[in-house]
Amino acid sequence: MEGRLERGIGKLVAGNILTTAGVRFGDREAFFCSETGRRPTFRQVDERCNRLANAMIGMGLKKGDVVALLTSNRVEIVEILFALAKTGIVGMPLNYRLSPAELFGLMNTVGAQALFCEARFQEVLDRAPAEVPTLRHRALFGALAGPGVLDYEGLLASSSPAEPEIEVEEADPFYFNLTSGTSGLPKCYTLTHYNNATVTPMFTSMDVSRHDTFLTVFPMFGRVGYAWIAAGLYFGARNVLGNFDPGRALQLIEEERVTITNLVATMGAMLLQHPDLPKRDLGSLRATVFAGSMLPEPIRRGVTERICPDIYEYYGMQETGALVVSTPEDRKVSPDSVGRVIPHAEVRIVDDKGRRMPPGEIGEIIGRSPTGTTAYFRNPEKTAETFRNGWIHTGDLGSMDKEGYLFIRGRKKDMIISGGQNVFAAEIEEAILDCPGVIECAVVGLPDPLWGERVSAVVVVEPGSDLTTEQLVRHCRERLASFKTPKEILLQSEPLPRTPTGKVQKFILVERHGGDATASATA
Repeated sequence: MEGRLERGIGKLVAGNILTTAGVRFGDREAFFCSETGRRPTFRQVDERCNRLANAMIGMGLKKGDVVALLTSNRVEIVEILFALAKTGIVGMPLNYRLSPAELFGLMNTVGAQALFCEARFQEVLDRAPAEVPTLRHRALFGALAGPGVLDYEGLLASSSPAEPEIEVEEADPFYFNLTSGTSGLPKCYTLTHYNNATVTPMFTSMDVSRHDTFLTVFPMFGRVGYAWIAAGLYFGARNVLGNFDPGRALQLIEEERVTITNLVATMGAMLLQHPDLPKRDLGSLRATVFAGSMLPEPIRRGVTERICPDIYEYYGMQETGALVVSTPEDRKVSPDSVGRVIPHAEVRIVDDKGRRMPPGEIGEIIGRSPTGTTAYFRNPEKTAETFRNGWIHTGDLGSMDKEGYLFIRGRKKDMIISGGQNVFAAEIEEAILDCPGVIECAVVGLPDPLWGERVSAVVVVEPGSDLTTEQLVRHCRERLASFKTPKEILLQSEPLPRTPTGKVQKFILVERHGGDATASATA
């Protein structure tokens, strides 16, 4: 046992999280992979990761090389990520919602030398050699591998279960992560082993323990999904993995006795609308966790009344990791805030010159923590804009009260200047979401020759709803100043375009409606 633990003593490195979990929690069930039906123990996951790590070394891959992975939420992503962690090979988890051309572009950007791929994305695997010149190896799981492709299970079966003897340092890169891409194509940045071994303060703030069972339906190629994997291994909590489908999620909560799950507001809305909700026993849930975007009051109220009374909420960027957490106790004191700062993190509200704003005043949220990255990959212009004087400038607007509660007021780019007046999109969205018949909405500023920008709302209505734009305008006028009431309301039935972490891609709406669109309603 001493030999197994020796490598990680004195270091905060990601691979040690799994190595120690295999020792501490042994034959307890670590994961239920709902996609495959597998229920590996902590010891079995550790052994399979060691086998895969040694297989990668046998393929000629070495510390610093880059391996891309393309998979949905299934247990192989855990095995691949922690095999990389134990070897110092750098990962590039790919967003499977991107087009093949975008995926190949990302692999070329980082010089990927291998691709591990789930069978459902085999088209990308087949095309990759012609599109990515640096690619030397391809491996497939979920189906039999064809010529020129390595069989994933065969690699594990033929490799040693011994712990790899490779020295990994805290500052070594672990994997490349992508931003949410709310303003265009996602940007790439490197996360170190130290960044990914220091995620626990968020979960201690949520009272996570070995008695919990997680449901992880957040996309696991992103940072949030990884964090819940690491938390389960760190605390010894069982983790149910699945791709989000509202009916299936409700079934898994009931059957697997899930105690806590991380959602975005859209997921919460979909659960509330699902016909199976009244039929399911969700009594095992002690809490739901929300992040990714503001949690509208109607969804918050519906979740607490019909799914679980206790909600945790947290705030941070992909680049920062979690900075603040709101607990159920915080919610009683300050229901509209996203909480207070967690251990080892710092948050400030500043003006355009970086000066600290007094309590209650709106400014830009900046933060720093051990989980924060320091630069974008080969993007000095965006790096200089975001990372300044040791602080990460989030681009989010917020305020903080005297007790340290943080309030999100929208994005800096969401501040619409209409007729010389500053209008915060988040305030208008909150008012519209309180109107019966509205599922979701996004408020943007569209070019206008008279106003400079006209306040415009894209509103998704419930199926079968007879809600009209005139009714929405009256609803807004009762709650908002006249200059804040949308001058244009566009109703639609299809969902808003969102990133994998639930943030609305408003740039798409501006591109779609910013031309010669005529108002559906005039305030």
